[in-house]
Amino acid sequence: MDEETPASDIPTPRMFSWARNSAIYRLERRMHTEKQLYDAIARKAREKFEDISEAQVKALADSAVNFAYDNKAIDDTAYAEIGTRSGMRSGKSKRAIAQKLSQKGVAKATVAAAVAEADDFYAALVLARKRAFGPFRKCELDEKRQTKELSAFARAGFSFELGKRIFAMQREEAEEALDERRHL
Repeated sequence: MDEETPASDIPTPRMFSWARNSAIYRLERRMHTEKQLYDAIARKAREKFEDISEAQVKALADSAVNFAYDNKAIDDTAYAEIGTRSGMRSGKSKRAIAQKLSQKGVAKATVAAAVAEADDFYAALVLARKRAFGPFRKCELDEKRQTKELSAFARAGFSFELGKRIFAMQREEAEEALDERRHL
């Protein structure tokens, strides 16, 4: 039997080395959650090694995740905080941010803690500015346009009341609120 076809469910040293190097390669390029790294290593291990058992795949993915934790390359809390700030700055609601983080495999408690500090009012103002809605509108408001704008706020995860509040603002007031919150 050669090194490629192990007799047991324990991965070979070469497999462990590959898992470590693969984890380094991925983590150098972008932040990952624990789940993302685990899934990526497991998927690639199945592609790379012929006749690999599920126990070996699990062992390789676990070793890659442990290696990342040992080297402080994975931190789901920091990932959630960065994702929350980024989402807010791009006009995403707390709900949309929480959903995206959950899909990435971040624990519910971590998501809740990160999203608790998000400011939906600021994010809604950013969305309004991006889409030229409410006080940033460049054309006259008619019933069809108002429905379209409020629907866009709702699809983005913002409440009807928040949409109405932003609609009632004057452009100067909205710009001031954006500038004030941008520096927080």
